Amino acid sequence: MNDIALLGKKIGMTREFMDTGQSVPVTVIKVEKGRVIDIINKDKRGYNAIKLGFFKIKNSKLTKQMKGYFAKKNTEPKEILKEFRVGNNDQYKEGNELGLEIFKDKKFLDVKSKTIGKGFAGVMKRWNFGGLRASHGVSVSHRSHGSTGQRQDPGKVFKGKKMAGHMGDKIRTMLNLEIIKSDLENDLIYLRGSIPGSKNSTVLLRESVKNVKRKTLKEKHEAKVKAAQAKKGKK
Repeated sequence: MNDIALLGKKIGMTREFMDTGQSVPVTVIKVEKGRVIDIINKDKRGYNAIKLGFFKIKNSKLTKQMKGYFAKKNTEPKEILKEFRVGNNDQYKEGNELGLEIFKDKKFLDVKSKTIGKGFAGVMKRWNFGGLRASHGVSVSHRSHGSTGQRQDPGKVFKGKKMAGHMGDKIRTMLNLEIIKSDLENDLIYLRGSIPGSKNSTVLLRESVKNVKRKTLKEKHEAKVKAAQAKKGKK
């Protein structure tokens, strides 16, 4: 498994038509090429890794420490630095760029991004509570959560209790999203379905950590056609 991941920007959603005429909702991501900033050897740290830089940034927005770091590496400044462990780092050199080609033979990807923040939300919106009765006798508490604890024993509210609070703005990972199409020329990748986050939010793309055995839409169609032809041949 390849531990190297890439960063990108979520452009938005559209749809793609398959050869069968099926309409598939897809999320379009503009993938940023990662530049190798540093190579970490096992002799120095005890493990092999590479450090990639993503997204351009003005030199004036850097701290003095980071200005010195990029000057020492003799490379243009990058906004985000990410370190990825690799088995063998001999194939990488400082200044090399890694793009969508690392996912060339992959069918599914995992996507990590931050959900849209909703602010302070009540339990009905945040946890889908039913609320109290909408009848006589219930006074100004129709959307409240009701009881939160027990009696003198244990005499406290347990951690993790579903209550009102800050909703959204959390890192979430979508597993096994199917790659519908890749545009290497424009660094675009089309993934089936939706992913968390607003437009222009930063997302992380990596190889699926789970062993996916399910078929893609194209493979399902091909299997269906073969089965129909075999059935026709028997007749």
